[in-house]
Amino acid sequence: MISLRPSRQIYPIERIISALSYLTAGFAGFVWLIIASIMKKHVTQFLLYHILQSIFLSIAYFLLATLAELVYVVLYKIALINAIPYFINMPLPFLFGLSLVQGITTAIILYLAITSAMGLYSYFPWVSDIININTGRK
Repeated sequence: MISLRPSRQIYPIERIISALSYLTAGFAGFVWLIIASIMKKHVTQFLLYHILQSIFLSIAYFLLATLAELVYVVLYKIALINAIPYFINMPLPFLFGLSLVQGITTAIILYLAITSAMGLYSYFPWVSDIININTGRK
């Protein structure tokens, strides 16, 4: 279920904050939530959706990267298998020197930032469903 549809009224500042929230791993959105709380302002459903999704994805990425580092340490000790992490993290010329993992994460972040800047509800499987339930969209 892809929910790429524009919201009713989205102000340009909301689009900018939501895109910056993805590009800064949720930091810009977190600061915006603090500012809104201090000033007693209401955060729109669009902005709350993107801020929570960016924070959730940032925490999930950190946990997955930590787990991958532990797996890499174990695989590095095994002969012939220790080449697998190298090939996954090897810089690729067609990705402008990024590795496969870096290319995938960069593409995901750009997709989320661009669609939120366009005023759309970005869809990321499983994560967006959780955010939809917690923000009251569904």
